[in-house]
Amino acid sequence: MKHHLGLIKEPSYETRVAFLPEEVKKLIDKYEVTISAEKEYGIQLGIPDADYTAVGASMSSKSDILQNANLILSINDAIEEQESIPPETSFIGIYNPLFFPERLQKYKNQHALVYSLDRLPRTTLAQAMDVRSSLDALSGYKAVLKATDYYSKVFPMITTATKTLKPARVLVLGAGVAGLQAIATAKRLGAIVHAFDVRKAAGEEVRSLGAKFIEIEGNKEETNAGGYAVEQADDYKKRQQDRINEQLLATDLVICTANIPGKKAPILVDEDGVKNMPSGAVIIDLAAEQGGNCSLTKNNEIVNYNSVKILGDSHLSRELPDAASQLLSGNFFNFIKHMIEKGADNDLITASQVINQENT
Repeated sequence: MKHHLGLIKEPSYETRVAFLPEEVKKLIDKYEVTISAEKEYGIQLGIPDADYTAVGASMSSKSDILQNANLILSINDAIEEQESIPPETSFIGIYNPLFFPERLQKYKNQHALVYSLDRLPRTTLAQAMDVRSSLDALSGYKAVLKATDYYSKVFPMITTATKTLKPARVLVLGAGVAGLQAIATAKRLGAIVHAFDVRKAAGEEVRSLGAKFIEIEGNKEETNAGGYAVEQADDYKKRQQDRINEQLLATDLVICTANIPGKKAPILVDEDGVKNMPSGAVIIDLAAEQGGNCSLTKNNEIVNYNSVKILGDSHLSRELPDAASQLLSGNFFNFIKHMIEKGADNDLITASQVINQENT
């Protein structure tokens, strides 16, 4: 089957681009793929249309692309009207369908096929397509840099003839890709870092980065959870909360990264914990879109509570649009390459298919 890939512009809030000219060229050169991009497709990164046409793409209107392409690519849900969705067309993007199932309804109504790359299993074979790891790594890095914007003291210990400034004390909650990158970044800046994760196996990685791992006995883990954390029992949650609150008494900055696919993010920092943090403390909550790890978090807002600033933002990679676009473009290329070479019935492709002809 010959594929016609359509690249449509993202919503106005998006700074990243799904597919760059480099990947357009590779796809056209190696496979029987024609590519149409919406006019001014890469404008937010300063990429002119000429860069896309120079590597073989054509520029067109959004309506023409939707009518003629059989694969439509965008990072976000970029289709506003159900009537704009051509029946039985395939859409590839990042939809977070387990937590936002309503996003899929208009596609179901039109019998479209939807592939959401955040549903790919975290296996060795899928690594090259793993958009979550790509974006989480950037978000974890940026979270620490973002904290420096709001924290009025310094990260490393600085000694002068007048006085010695103590290093910042950082607590990272969740030691997945984002958390580990946050730990590494905070350590590079000279902070004292502690980290917590319900998965005991995460302790080894945390310690390898020079941070201290907070371990609480009695956690529950499931072998079929794909490496993700799972919901914990109430008695464990109580001990967990007490231990984290104890740590918060001596914590200047908290980076929250803990999430459970399809569920509300676990509350790890409650109001009492925030109330007892040192004056001028900062919390960066990367789980904000799914409710946040801090009970006071508001998505896409800054909350000032008792001299503590709480920033809720699950998409900090948008503040690194060039880097994020490079990684995403590579992920999407590898996914489409795998689809072409292995077929749509391949296990990885079907794992990411959140709407098909059977469930529409």
